[in-house]
Amino acid sequence: MATDALCLRDVDAYYGDSCVLEKVSLTLGEGRLLGLLGRNGAGKSTCMNVAVGLLSPRRGRVDVFGQTVSALPPEQISARGVALVPQGRRIFRSLTVRENLSVAARKGPPGTPSGWSVETVFAMFPRLKERRNQMAAFLSGGEQQMLAIGRALMNNPRVLLMDEPSEGLAPQIVAEVMATIRKLKASGLSIVLVEQNPQLVFDIADDIVILNSGQVAVAQSAERLKADKVDLQQHLGVF
Repeated sequence: MATDALCLRDVDAYYGDSCVLEKVSLTLGEGRLLGLLGRNGAGKSTCMNVAVGLLSPRRGRVDVFGQTVSALPPEQISARGVALVPQGRRIFRSLTVRENLSVAARKGPPGTPSGWSVETVFAMFPRLKERRNQMAAFLSGGEQQMLAIGRALMNNPRVLLMDEPSEGLAPQIVAEVMATIRKLKASGLSIVLVEQNPQLVFDIADDIVILNSGQVAVAQSAERLKADKVDLQQHLGVF
């Protein structure tokens, strides 16, 4: 029987008096990649913030491997095996590459292997190893994104949330980042990928959720949506 790694169930979320998510439900299966799409302001990043505890849902709940975490602070949700690669990277610019990784080190939840260390991150991103003693502020955009991913992996997560990892990167670097995501997916990691580029998502995702004005407009397997030739222009404003 398949296990759900992450579930948002009938979530309402607000910023002040503004409703940003309304009855949003989505499910990430264990070892699968869920692509989360939507126009700017549709609520994609808010879903990520709710999932990691940065924003508490007003109604509904969040489950991680069958355990409800909605009322927990972010550090306890992280300890349950959820890690976020945030939009904009948010690395520690005044620390070196190695220090950025070391401060994020955490053993995985009980019963899960702790396979990520500074050295295994360097093995995945050789350029970071070359720049291990360099201040993060002086890395290129692509290198900073690699560092943001590596820092999240240092939590030894079971669920990895990635918010716009291709944002602002050159096409060649985007291809490298997507190749990394494929490797992580192949390793059995459960991943939610938020992206503005639907083609990137459809090329890698098992399942797709499309948000529109804070509500779920589409929730289906990527294969089925391709077969049905879903109208992306209607939902995303793209061809």
